[in-house]
Amino acid sequence: MNHQIPNSVIGAVASVIAEHYYSHSKLDTLFMESGAPGDVPEGNCEKKCSNWLKRCNEDPIIDALEVLGAVIQEYMELEPPSSLFDGLISTNVTEGQARINAALAKNQLVYRINGYVTKAGSTPITKTLEDYLRSGDFSSIEKEFERAIEHIESDPHASVTASCSIIEATLKFYIESFDDLAMPNKLNVMPLWGVVQPHLALNADVTLAADQHKLLKGISSIIDGVGAFRSHIGSAHGRGSNPPSIVVAEARLAVNVAHTLVVFIMEVLHAKKA
Repeated sequence: MNHQIPNSVIGAVASVIAEHYYSHSKLDTLFMESGAPGDVPEGNCEKKCSNWLKRCNEDPIIDALEVLGAVIQEYMELEPPSSLFDGLISTNVTEGQARINAALAKNQLVYRINGYVTKAGSTPITKTLEDYLRSGDFSSIEKEFERAIEHIESDPHASVTASCSIIEATLKFYIESFDDLAMPNKLNVMPLWGVVQPHLALNADVTLAADQHKLLKGISSIIDGVGAFRSHIGSAHGRGSNPPSIVVAEARLAVNVAHTLVVFIMEVLHAKKA
């Protein structure tokens, strides 16, 4: 994915944000806290915003879309007015939010809650997911699933995609954690599971062997189902003009089974490492 900010998005964001804050000091603080590089650019408020966003594109160590998401987060998540007195301000904000969303959509991008700007049809998984997996930070892994849950009502297809992506990330991490395991040629969810499953080696009690086999067989079916679901109705491979419909309950099922599976794999992994 190209992490640069398209010019049309820069234009819309600079105009809307500059008009909303209309204060050099507020804009300076906003951009610096959002990770925009370098000294404060010259020019009026709109020019300043535009130049700073362009500078993000030019800096090879900066994730420009990450900075953009942080810059617009507070504005994009402003709530509707609580009183009639706020109506005019709210109308301006609503129009500004729509303008930014339209500019993003024209470039196949979308703003998501908590300051994420991502490719349209995808749900973000934070860059630190591998760190969470490595440390066994289950509370942070839970947050990744919370992000998938957040979008179930508005975008169930993207939630299914996120669920499968988290499973794949977990399986890849499991394989990388053991010297005797080799990454498969295809990094889809089922080939990854094919490497991990024989290595799990659950409780060696022979009286439980048949039961464990049934559990692992069921897990295989679940993983296959989530992967197939993602391919057919998820957002990963493009939706076309008329994507298959999916009800919220189906998306929630995919997210919940993925969550249970990831927690199981992580518990086994860290028990083995201990």
